[in-house]
Amino acid sequence: MAEPDWLTQQFEENRGHLRGVAFRILGSLSEAEDAVQDAWLKLSRSDTSGVDNLGGWLTTVVARVCLDMLRARKSRREDSLDDGVPEPVAGGTHARDPEQEALLADSVGLALLVVLETLDPAERLALVLHDMFAVPFDEIASIVGRTPAAARQLASRARRRVQGGAPAVPAGELARQREVVDAFLAALRGGDFEGLVAVLDPDVVVRADAAVVAPGGASEVRGAETWARGAVVAARGARFARPALVNGAVGVVVAPRGRLFRVLSFTFKDGKIAQVEVIGDQARLRELDLAVVPYN
Repeated sequence: MAEPDWLTQQFEENRGHLRGVAFRILGSLSEAEDAVQDAWLKLSRSDTSGVDNLGGWLTTVVARVCLDMLRARKSRREDSLDDGVPEPVAGGTHARDPEQEALLADSVGLALLVVLETLDPAERLALVLHDMFAVPFDEIASIVGRTPAAARQLASRARRRVQGGAPAVPAGELARQREVVDAFLAALRGGDFEGLVAVLDPDVVVRADAAVVAPGGASEVRGAETWARGAVVAARGARFARPALVNGAVGVVVAPRGRLFRVLSFTFKDGKIAQVEVIGDQARLRELDLAVVPYN
């Protein structure tokens, strides 16, 4: 087999793995595809005759490309979602396969992708490569320009951020909160008015910040039935919503393409949701302490 044909075959055999690495680092399928394409260009222009492990070499190349993309994203201070569009996964020049991206995000865990967004680029890369793909720290060190010990510290620090600090409530209460939030999301996704009312305190208070409220809309709604009527009609973003720890208690993150767009923070009373705070302001979102719920 001719050398170009052999390289093409080897690359295609590794494409799925490379895309998985890139997606977990970047949180966007379209950007992951771009990173994989950059890796192919570098491969086609490189002398790999001395490379013993082409798959490992390609993983390193993709990781370096992703790190540059993360750093560029951070330096531009991009918002978590392009132009604040509620469902960018359904449109835009980069939305190549919305359903595939949604499935891939679900396989990783949308809440995890959201928390990864809060990490420094080098921390995110170290955690993903080591914890998800078992890349040794000496290889990670060469990518991030640190010593192996420093790379290990990056991953450790990132792991603590993902896991969060001590929950604000005992484990048993956290489990009960999760059950309520799961029922809340199921009702929203299913347009189940009665199911939604069942998990809300009759006198629930729902407040939303200025980034969420439509012009002329109310920033505060009181009463379970009053709010639920509007919620089941306007719940198109519920498929992007997943439970997460919000300031130590179970809440909800809404994250199309893995980019944080909304957070719902709950106050619970007698096993029901008594208050809901809907946060969409980017500055406020960045101040939240978000972590992955520590159980299924």
